[in-house]
Amino acid sequence: MRIVHAASEMFPYIKTGGLADAVAALAGALADKGHQVAVFIPGYRSVLDGPHVAGATLSHKLKVEMGDAFLAGDVYTLNPRAGVTLYLICREEFFDRKLPYWTGERDYDDNDARFIFFQKAVVELLRLTDFKADIVHCHDWQTGMLPVILREAERRYEVTLALKTVFTIHNIAYQGVFPRKAFALSNLPEELMTIDGLEYYDQMCMLKGGILYADRVTTVSPQYAKEIQTPEFGNGMDGVIRTRLEDLHGLLNGIDTAVWNPAIDASLPARYDADDLIGKSVCRGNLLKEFGWDAKFTGPVFGMVCRFTPAKGLDLILGAKEFFAQKNCRLVVLGAGEKKYELSLREFAATMPNKVAVCVRQDERMSHLVEAGADFFLMPSLFEPCGLNQMYSQAYGTVPLVSNVGGLVDTVTDIDANSAAGTGIVFAPEQEKFEAGLQRALGLYAEPAKYAAVQRRAMQRDFSWTKAVAAYEQLYTEAL
Repeated sequence: MRIVHAASEMFPYIKTGGLADAVAALAGALADKGHQVAVFIPGYRSVLDGPHVAGATLSHKLKVEMGDAFLAGDVYTLNPRAGVTLYLICREEFFDRKLPYWTGERDYDDNDARFIFFQKAVVELLRLTDFKADIVHCHDWQTGMLPVILREAERRYEVTLALKTVFTIHNIAYQGVFPRKAFALSNLPEELMTIDGLEYYDQMCMLKGGILYADRVTTVSPQYAKEIQTPEFGNGMDGVIRTRLEDLHGLLNGIDTAVWNPAIDASLPARYDADDLIGKSVCRGNLLKEFGWDAKFTGPVFGMVCRFTPAKGLDLILGAKEFFAQKNCRLVVLGAGEKKYELSLREFAATMPNKVAVCVRQDERMSHLVEAGADFFLMPSLFEPCGLNQMYSQAYGTVPLVSNVGGLVDTVTDIDANSAAGTGIVFAPEQEKFEAGLQRALGLYAEPAKYAAVQRRAMQRDFSWTKAVAAYEQLYTEAL
């Protein structure tokens, strides 16, 4: 098949969360299966200045219709691996910025124009290159209007650009809602800006476009596909989702085992596998030393890597200060995001620097060290569409503590609910239940043989994209 992916980020070029990892790994897995894959992402400043685009060439110059004007854009192309072509859609006005979506405090005011331009540029490039896609796979709100923009271009130019479209909701909380006037930039027929189309409470919603107009709609775990049909998790889109139930599929993401595999992970101070965990002890010692702690500390080390947002359960972490103050343990938190959480977590660490460390930054090397060096990984998320860190943790022999939501339910088996197959500790995302989970972790760690058995079971699970890609191939085939 000839498959196009359009997304706002892709590892290792630009990454703010799991979307980048998922797009990169899925594209690579499809190429490994013999499919021809093209990926389109914006040419942000950090992408063009980064080390991974050295071989990129200027391949096209675009004129993109945006309301009453035509805006120029450049396209740089490279082939990062066999079977994959990457297209970088560039326009300095829109993408020459330090961060991809926001200033660090608020969203960019022109995100509507930025991503309408990106989506229209993808369609224009498909027309100019004559790629003849079997599938155009769009990811999250930044590409939500692409299915309908593509069909309108086909009608206008009397061509076929793609046989079928797929839209994946990676997180329904992010919807791309903009003032009604932004619709004019799309040059779409006015009848699409109604309650049965892109209109959402007298505004324009890009995510709604993807849900309504793609041929198939997917999300990133079976449990999350069920949850987003409810008011509790649907973020106002549950009614729209329920109109597409026949075409809605919950497909679990995988992990890229070429990147996340402790047996070959070059970023670690030592490698290890389920049969020989000596290297994990080395990683643990290095993680402790990173923060000036004794490498021979014998209590459990808790780790957490996430974006600093309420959804990640950071208020539960902050609410458990007494636990970390009283117990013989260590806590490492890595991430960045909302300023209030950056400040609160730094204050938390300052009150007990001998027990708690907070790194406010995005750091790929450190994220691997936390996964390998910690004994337990914390994911007390209030919602979690799929989650990747709980899968990374199991692959690295780091027992996950997760809330019973979304993809966490689909990927972690509670050790008390199933003692023979348990790989982690599962709890409801409430303060009392979370702290009870922390106490259970202490109890497990106090029984080395039982803890080691859980580690081994976790490391033997197959979360690879080699397995996960089969579900996408089946979806594409059935759509066609």
